[in-house]
Amino acid sequence: MAYDATEAGRLGAEFLTPGTASFTEFLAAHRPRLLPTRSPLPDGVRAAPGTAPHGTTVLALAYRDGVLIAGDRRATMGNLIAQRDLEKVHPADDHTAVAFAGTVGLALDMVKLYQVELTHFEKIEGTPMSLAAKARRLSGMLRDNLGQAMQGLAVVPLLAGYEDGRGRIFGFDVAGGTYEKTGFHAEGSGSPFARGALKKLYRPGMTRREAALAALHALWDAADDDSATGGPDIGRRIFPVLSVITEDGFERLPEAETEELSRETAEQRRVRPDGPNAAP
Repeated sequence: MAYDATEAGRLGAEFLTPGTASFTEFLAAHRPRLLPTRSPLPDGVRAAPGTAPHGTTVLALAYRDGVLIAGDRRATMGNLIAQRDLEKVHPADDHTAVAFAGTVGLALDMVKLYQVELTHFEKIEGTPMSLAAKARRLSGMLRDNLGQAMQGLAVVPLLAGYEDGRGRIFGFDVAGGTYEKTGFHAEGSGSPFARGALKKLYRPGMTRREAALAALHALWDAADDDSATGGPDIGRRIFPVLSVITEDGFERLPEAETEELSRETAEQRRVRPDGPNAAP
């Protein structure tokens, strides 16, 4: 029997062969079955609607110290609530975060691969990618997933990061198109309502608290008009995920702070159900 170095606990030849700084390309060359973009469905077959959990509304907005990225917690499967406490916002590295809408299983695997991709590049090259390069790498993953998107298993991410003293936001389409956004952006089924709220509430130079409240009101508006988006669940104490990226790096707001802000939002909506007016 041929000797297999991996059976003796040593790395195989593929790990010792010079290649690119892309971990995704490494997997494609040596272990393509591990890629989340490999379609589980035969050609010409579409996933039946409502058979895979989908995550919905995520958003980001720039503020005085950086950028805030947020998401509701609901995942739906057709007309059913598949999960009430889904995590849709994840750090990609110290100064970058990614949130997602779309097919949950594929999205979570794509986020994990993207995290490894950025770490692998930094270890190989000795320097982190620029934020624009990070957006291009994520765009490439979406293009690789286009076949699954056309079969009904789409993933639409939202990328936010801090670079050169400011927060930046990138949106994408299912074909990998990349679009840098100014000020704020939202993705997912509730995104038209969230963007409408942010158009009303957003202004440059907001404090972290002001940005967090604006995000919560935007998610509230999304949940108010989109059944796939979940608002704050006071009874179960399940609240949206709020995270910020600043010069100091990625930070998820503490649960106690998120709860306090969510309860404040709920009280404001009790008094004024249509939400606050735009600042003069």
